[in-house]
Amino acid sequence: MRKFLVISIPIITLVFFILIMLSGNILKKPIGNDDNIPESIQMLIQDIESENWENADIKTNDLSASWKKIVKRVQFSSERDEINQFDICISHLRGAIMARDKSSSLIALNEAYEHWNDLGK
Repeated sequence: MRKFLVISIPIITLVFFILIMLSGNILKKPIGNDDNIPESIQMLIQDIESENWENADIKTNDLSASWKKIVKRVQFSSERDEINQFDICISHLRGAIMARDKSSSLIALNEAYEHWNDLGK
């Protein structure tokens, strides 16, 4: 019995950690209505292209809140650099919206979308 426990406990632990580290693509999928990052980015792109800056500012806050929910789920299965880069993109987006700079806003959103796609790979 002791030999079985000595062998099985490390194997079970390793399998558990491997499953956690490979679960990034599953955990980043939306669970509710308020944590769909790709949809939020698409809606922001539409608002920025139509230069609806007030609505874009509100949706940026919604995107940030959604990201804070998702980052808690994917923090163990994603690279820390990708998580930090997504945070930086949201900060750049806030500044570009405050400046009402259409091109910088779209650049920040596309960069954020690329970081989102790379998250969990």
